[in-house]
Amino acid sequence: MKMNSVWSESIKKDRQSRPTLQGNVKTEVLVIGGGMAGILTAYRLQQAGVKCIVAEAGTVGCGITKNTTAKVTAQHGLIYSDIIKRRGVEAAIAYYKANQQAVADFKKLAETYPCDFEEKSAFVYSVNQRDKLEQEAQAYQKIGLAGDLQETVPFPLPVVGALKLKNQGQMHPLKLLLALARELEIYENTFVRNITDGVAETDGGKIYADHIVLATHYPLVNIPGLYFMKLYQHRSYVIALEGAEDIPGMYVDCQQTGYSLRTYQNLLLLGGGGHRTGKQGGGFTQLRGFAEYAFPGAKERFCWATQDCMSLDHMPYIGRHRAGNRQLYVATGMSKWGMTGSMVAGRILCDMIVHGKSNLESLYSPRRPMAGLQLASNLCSAAAGLLRIGGPRCTHMGCKLHKNCAEGTWDCACHGSRFDEAGHVIDNPAKKRAHL
Repeated sequence: MKMNSVWSESIKKDRQSRPTLQGNVKTEVLVIGGGMAGILTAYRLQQAGVKCIVAEAGTVGCGITKNTTAKVTAQHGLIYSDIIKRRGVEAAIAYYKANQQAVADFKKLAETYPCDFEEKSAFVYSVNQRDKLEQEAQAYQKIGLAGDLQETVPFPLPVVGALKLKNQGQMHPLKLLLALARELEIYENTFVRNITDGVAETDGGKIYADHIVLATHYPLVNIPGLYFMKLYQHRSYVIALEGAEDIPGMYVDCQQTGYSLRTYQNLLLLGGGGHRTGKQGGGFTQLRGFAEYAFPGAKERFCWATQDCMSLDHMPYIGRHRAGNRQLYVATGMSKWGMTGSMVAGRILCDMIVHGKSNLESLYSPRRPMAGLQLASNLCSAAAGLLRIGGPRCTHMGCKLHKNCAEGTWDCACHGSRFDEAGHVIDNPAKKRAHL
């Protein structure tokens, strides 16, 4: 079966071709990246009266956005007990309010730009960590969320509980993205190769901008700013099943290796089999095995894989790219929650560019302190990749590439770059073709 998401298949006739940049142009803000974060940021800036250009290396929505499961929720796994532990109750409240506002913003946009938005309850469940669910339920109480700890889920999985959050949503991401993009000035097939002092260089010309936003999933500029230390990438898989029972609500395991479920029309979208990019994991084999057990008789109609940038603390990095550069901004590290993360990014970056500040600036700052086991893991993985002898190397920082037989690609476990069998870059941070 050819890999393609249900979103991509259903909007083929709705795509609008965009020109490739030829020559030099000037603008107030250049947004690099035509995914959900980039388009929402550009849309907000345009609504605020700011002249804005979007430069996309491929076509609008052709990257990570087309492969999301598009859960629109403020429930990001077991995030709130963790935020309270690290940064206090007020920070957890601010994070919840920002993301719940993002849910409301999507719902409002859907009234003007139909995108199959449906209000749903969100659930995070566990198969073996009841204590973690109870801690998160206590965190909900501290920040004023009306959570409901339930004992079971409506599909055959032996869980120890599931924590419910009402009034969340799900949608068709590309229907919204393409509708918003029609109102923006966008250059497609325009790969930005270098950025210096407010100038973005492409093969077809230069873009001069007062402000530049990096909305490229993994930052285009990642060594100044230490993003190669602060991020790693995680791969996961989705199959769309026809004939499965209807599942009320949206579900996600509190563990990255667990399963995710939501419906779309007559399909059940089942996600899972995840692993760090460049490492081994369950993949489609694990996912299809569970589908056969849990939903016997259901037929697979679509399958696809996606990739997520994971931050050190599972909160996005949104704001000024680094100290000393006040014209370069970034939105990255959505940590599997790219819908609300992208909407929050649009709000923060628009406020910072238009007004010079945002009330969420410190909460999401890319320059917040780095610490913890994940930082050590990132550094160890990078060192191991660099020291491995033989085989093709990633063009980002020279780590050894690993063959991904399930997808026919070469993947880097250090920072998540991926290449096709001819060596062309599929996923950044790598910019140059690899010699395989």
